[in-house]
Amino acid sequence: MSSRPELQAPPEIFYDDVEARKYTSSSRIVGIQAELSERAIELLALPDDDVPRLLLDIGCGSGLSGETISEHGHEWIGLDISKSMLDVALEREADGDLILGDMGQGLGIRPGVIDGAISISAVQWLCNADKSCHEPRLRLKAFFGSLYRCLGRGARAVFQLYPENNAQRELILSYAMRAGFAGGVVIDYPHSSKKRKEYLVLTCGPPSMSTTTPNAKGEDENICSDAADDDDDGSEDEENQTVCISDRHRPRKKQKITKKGKTNSWVLQKKEKMRSKGNVVPPDSKYTARKRKARF
Repeated sequence: MSSRPELQAPPEIFYDDVEARKYTSSSRIVGIQAELSERAIELLALPDDDVPRLLLDIGCGSGLSGETISEHGHEWIGLDISKSMLDVALEREADGDLILGDMGQGLGIRPGVIDGAISISAVQWLCNADKSCHEPRLRLKAFFGSLYRCLGRGARAVFQLYPENNAQRELILSYAMRAGFAGGVVIDYPHSSKKRKEYLVLTCGPPSMSTTTPNAKGEDENICSDAADDDDDGSEDEENQTVCISDRHRPRKKQKITKKGKTNSWVLQKKEKMRSKGNVVPPDSKYTARKRKARF
């Protein structure tokens, strides 16, 4: 079985009472969460004016990321689909307001009231169809659309995520761009298998000088960023590859049809295939696939 939690069970089932307490009591996980949250808040690039901001923690879990937000002097609202995780957050007396909800169905927050949003290891869950009614593309569309509406103009959203592959990364980024966000992917320590971390950094509004993707951290303080609005780098390396929106909207291949329409052989093959499936198909004749006249 895969070690990735999102491939084992839906989040509200995987993070039950036992797993929620196990997750929160692990000093290793607590340390990792604090480090990732610190980096996410840094990428938000909030003004350094000692004015508390209202931040949104998406997939807040038991409130570990919220503690980091509180340490920076900001207010926060936490959203999570796991009731067990939120129960642990209440027991730990988390400072933020907690909401039990599914981000794939939209956030349901008033427009323009959020000054910034962070999410640690949550967005990739939207790419899985845990129920028959789940369509990942529709869920990503609902999530990013509602997030764009609730953020203030120029506000940032930072998502630390673990995409399963490049196709999943492009899927998430494409729906963020369709919602109106500008930004791209920042990869810290791209050449390290242990320290490598990916952050999707989005800005609410059209591309501008203020929406430039931040610099990434590297082993030798080298810069490595993968921006959706920067096409200067033509490298084919995954860490530095720019994902073009046009590449994500490839038209479907049209069926080859002759000027006279579908050929007789094509129709016969189609009828034979339908018969093999047990369907009732009219018998073949000399009139099969013959083009009708415009009028009798």
